[in-house]
Amino acid sequence: MNGSTQQDIGKLILRIALGVLVFLHGLSKLEGGLDGIFKLVETQGFPGFFAYGVIVGEVIAPLMVITGFFSRIGGILIVVNMLFALYLVHLGDIGHLNDQGGWAIELQVMYLVTGAAIALLGPGKYAFNQR
Repeated sequence: MNGSTQQDIGKLILRIALGVLVFLHGLSKLEGGLDGIFKLVETQGFPGFFAYGVIVGEVIAPLMVITGFFSRIGGILIVVNMLFALYLVHLGDIGHLNDQGGWAIELQVMYLVTGAAIALLGPGKYAFNQR
């Protein structure tokens, strides 16, 4: 297997891993409803419609990443979503460790950084489009 094929397979694995995990996270929010998210964003001084960003960042963007359909944009949307999540929900956890000794926000940061990597690397060969 040549280096180019290995890179494309690596990008595919990265896309699927991030996309599936964030998508499942978003589905749980859809099942539970967005009422709590509306209250959260409004409490922080943002307009209520920002709550719909969860659907964009945790449902639509992961599907874009998984399929490789404008996955760079999907990666950017996941990054923006995670920045909002860190600010709105996890800001107090930045300096803390979890019960297992890991960083309390390690999952959120992994989503953010992986989304940024996809935005920079692109989807690779195994995608609906190479954007």
